[in-house]
Amino acid sequence: MTVDELEKARAVKPAGLGPLGWLRWAWRTLTSMKTALILLFLFALASVPGSLVPQRGVEPDKVARLYQENPTLAEWYDRLQLFDVFTSVWFAAIYLLLFTSLIGCIIPRTSTYLRELRRRPPAAPRNLSRLPHSAAFSGDLTVEEAARRLRKRRFRVDTGDGWVAAEKGYLRETGNLVFHISLLGLLVAVGFGSLYGYRGNVLIVEGDGFANTVAAYDRFIPGSQVSAESLEPFAFQLTDFLATYQVEGDKKGQELDFSAFLKVNDSPGASERPYELKVNEPLEVNGTQTYLIGHGYAPVFRITDGKGEVAFEGPVPCLIEDRPTLTSGCVVKVPDAQPQQLGFLLRFLPTSVPLTDGGHASAFPGAIQPEVQVLGAFSGDLGMRSGKPQSVYELAPPELMSKLTPLVMGTAVPKPLAVGQSLDLPQEAGKLEFTGVKEWITLQIAYDPGRVPALVFAALATVSIALSLTIRRRRVWVRVKDGTVEVGGLTRTEGSAAGFAEEFDDIVKVLSAGDKDVR
Repeated sequence: MTVDELEKARAVKPAGLGPLGWLRWAWRTLTSMKTALILLFLFALASVPGSLVPQRGVEPDKVARLYQENPTLAEWYDRLQLFDVFTSVWFAAIYLLLFTSLIGCIIPRTSTYLRELRRRPPAAPRNLSRLPHSAAFSGDLTVEEAARRLRKRRFRVDTGDGWVAAEKGYLRETGNLVFHISLLGLLVAVGFGSLYGYRGNVLIVEGDGFANTVAAYDRFIPGSQVSAESLEPFAFQLTDFLATYQVEGDKKGQELDFSAFLKVNDSPGASERPYELKVNEPLEVNGTQTYLIGHGYAPVFRITDGKGEVAFEGPVPCLIEDRPTLTSGCVVKVPDAQPQQLGFLLRFLPTSVPLTDGGHASAFPGAIQPEVQVLGAFSGDLGMRSGKPQSVYELAPPELMSKLTPLVMGTAVPKPLAVGQSLDLPQEAGKLEFTGVKEWITLQIAYDPGRVPALVFAALATVSIALSLTIRRRRVWVRVKDGTVEVGGLTRTEGSAAGFAEEFDDIVKVLSAGDKDVR
């Protein structure tokens, strides 16, 4: 090659891939086995925050408490959609990419598998002694007899002029293919459940009931294909709640068990039936499951306003502040009080005991000596008639708190109120009475039509991957000539030669045995 030709060759630039080439490259990369494994790992990894960070759809009370204790962290969690992991944009992106990758893997694998099923075992090599496993013996074995004996050992057999070819272990590739199809089916089942299913949370106090309507939920997350008419029309009433705790030892106060006792109507007009709702033992009505996920206290108050009228009476669910003792913070809002609205910040102590500094604290989560500490009482506009939504665990928006008139602060009421005791507010603003204690439960109610198919596909994936990992592809050939029988064999699965050696010896024994010894 001349100097001019070399310079021209160097000046030639390689052709670019172009838009179509880049699309082909992207599709091949996405549908490769390596990418599918990476996406599967990312799918599992992306599920981890859903178990570490409280989810709005499962533990709304813990989310609310996190906003109170660490609002900055809670805001960042919300921005990253960590409170709603399984409905987040980034989780959906991983889900869809994995779905596409699996389809791209399955289609070529299926066509290859179908060709393998139709393909006959290859003819016997000329020199069987060169194979990893070989043997020879003298006998009057015929090609037809050798083929029959190998078929009895479930080999796929083909014959030719003086030779027999046999192959076994096709279930390995079957298991591999079924595993990928099962993963795809699992993703489809999850997607179907998210489209046609729903879940919601509700808090119920002892004595109250629930009807499965959209309006009855505290938080309702429907699938895109769910309407109000899709909900199963059942109802129940919470008649009682019972919790048991460890009463002595190092684990004193630890929760042992808790049960909610319900009266259930499976449909309008159906007879009432009792049901004991426990953790991991959900109530199921025609595929809709109700799970018990939490509980707490709801002290009962009666509040009389400045005009002598009862402006509020009933239980107030309190947010748990200390899980080991169930010390809870309560907010009571009385927008109907006259002449001014009233608001109270309270702390509920299930088992109140005095401290050396004159204060009080709860020593046990059970309601043995229930008392209520009055942390603050206020009068003024609580902002409840402004039309803006408010948290039930917040007395008033920050811009209105500074405008409220403090009537009583915590230092003015050193002794907590026991059941039956009351506190008269100054300036004849009214009276607060602590009249009793009830308990509340939080429930998650979910309908997922993809739950059973997902379970079936998960079980199928487990069985198929076991087949893929344990079954070996192996081939055996037999040559018969002039009273001499040569047998050779090899495996098509890497690392399985040792396991095949024993099987090969058994095959040789079967081929060299008489008809009466054939098994």
